[in-house]
Amino acid sequence: MKINKTMMTDLYEITMAQTYFDDKAFDKIVYFDAFFRSMPFDSGYAIMSGLDNIIEYISNLKFDEDDIEYLRSENKFSEEFLEYLSNFKFNGDIWAIPDGTVVFGNQMLLTVRANIIEAQIIETTILSYLNSCIKFTTAARRLVESSNGVPIMEFGARRADGPEAAVLASKSAYIAGCIGTSNVMAGQLYGIPVMGTMAHSMISAEDEEYDAFLKYAKSFPDDANFLIDTYDTLKTGVYNAIKVAKDYLIPNGHKLKSVRIDSGDLAYLSKEVRKILDQEGMHDTKIVLSNSIDPYTVASLIRQGAKFDLVGAGDNIAAPKGRVGVVYKLVAIEEDGKIIPRIKISNDAFKIVNPGYKRLYRFYDKDTGYALGDATALYDEVIPEDEFTLIDPLNTFNRLTITNYTFKELQVPLFSKGKLVYKDMTLKEKQEYCEKQMATMYPEVKRLEKPHQYYVDQTQTLIDLKKSMIFEHRKQFER
Repeated sequence: MKINKTMMTDLYEITMAQTYFDDKAFDKIVYFDAFFRSMPFDSGYAIMSGLDNIIEYISNLKFDEDDIEYLRSENKFSEEFLEYLSNFKFNGDIWAIPDGTVVFGNQMLLTVRANIIEAQIIETTILSYLNSCIKFTTAARRLVESSNGVPIMEFGARRADGPEAAVLASKSAYIAGCIGTSNVMAGQLYGIPVMGTMAHSMISAEDEEYDAFLKYAKSFPDDANFLIDTYDTLKTGVYNAIKVAKDYLIPNGHKLKSVRIDSGDLAYLSKEVRKILDQEGMHDTKIVLSNSIDPYTVASLIRQGAKFDLVGAGDNIAAPKGRVGVVYKLVAIEEDGKIIPRIKISNDAFKIVNPGYKRLYRFYDKDTGYALGDATALYDEVIPEDEFTLIDPLNTFNRLTITNYTFKELQVPLFSKGKLVYKDMTLKEKQEYCEKQMATMYPEVKRLEKPHQYYVDQTQTLIDLKKSMIFEHRKQFER
């Protein structure tokens, strides 16, 4: 969707930009990090997502004539500044973690190096995409992980906060491992398999449940998926579905593809429906379960021995309870060719920003391939290849020295001097990449209940810099 979203920014980004312009600071180079602090949904992990939208946004960044005229009508901005905006484009650098990567709190998802006006104006839309897409992808992956291999279909369009959010949720869910979506626009835009059954309204619109099933079967004989809980799942629904199969589908060379249960005791009903289908010789008819299903519901259904072949999930992908909370903080400026770290201090140690231009590394066990932990280092630090110590920045006595490892830098260049330098993966490639990335995580990290806390650590050099900057600022307060 090539839509110019340049004006999708907060007013204060533009008023600050006017101030920087008046101060002739538009050549001042700054560094911003985008990151979240706490894990969404009390999860042991999150999944990076939204880069394709950010790439599209940055690539089309431009204030058109209507935008300039609107800003002029606000009577806040000088003509000189509006002239500057009329020629505005992004000329900076962006590094980011690829979509589908497992990510954690307090590590840089995306880093911007640009002049201060460019860096500020792009903040709002970047945060909007990261917050929404990471939320959708993480919520969907938790369902995928909880299902023990049972495929998850994303059915959340009607629960989303508007059409664009619905499309983002469908795309994000597919990256996370969902097999398809009910959202036709998402299918058209991204090539995601589109799937679904029918609504209760189609059954209640007919005098007889059997007639609704039969009419649908005649229209879609190769895709006969019947919703069987409109009246009574076990007394009428499943038997009417079977009758249509025997009266029409099977005699014409087709079969009953699936039945869906959307209410009631899903564990009990699914087991009883499976018995009835098997007794009637319909062993290959699949059972689909839906109805506000979340990861805990899926895990519970499995523990109870429920019989199901697919899950349709909507609310808890497109409108999950919880947020990601990605923020965008200034961490460094350039002066006279040097990178000068900056810091934001809080009374809450967890919220103190990690200063400086940094790099993020992930370490893997050579023998097992499992991820051992992540470490943030200053940009010019050299990571040793034989022995490394992961240090908890909030409790520096908590250390882990590792050997026999490989490591890689997690961020990759996205834009360089305003030019796109990243070849984005296809959506299917992102899904496959996400699956491989999840396979590097220990099962304890992926655990639904009380997951193990993954090591998100720092180098001693970065810890020392942060402490010295905090100490220096507090000395100033005492003067």
